[in-house]
Amino acid sequence: YYQARFQIEFIFRDAKQFLGLADAQARSEDALDTHVNVSLTALNLLKAELRKGRGLSQPLSCSVASYKRRALNEYLLHRFSDELGISLKWIKSRPAYPKLLDCGTIAA
Repeated sequence: YYQARFQIEFIFRDAKQFLGLADAQARSEDALDTHVNVSLTALNLLKAELRKGRGLSQPLSCSVASYKRRALNEYLLHRFSDELGISLKWIKSRPAYPKLLDCGTIAA
């Protein structure tokens, strides 16, 4: 029961902090219901994206903050390679590339 409760609290924490669950200004029940569904759907889509390339038997540790940080790091690497005229293939072939992508993420 405690593990299920922790997972539920983790889902709502991420939805509130990063996906705008607490930012609704609607007053009608239908609008609030839609807002909650959209926020939680965004979280489910994130988890589906993380599941790509993994088996269902492997545990999934997911943090929206880590996902956003990893996406930002990837964007910055692309941007730097464009601005500096360095081939992105060269950057991706380096052994440190995954380490650069995970810089600043939460260790799971």
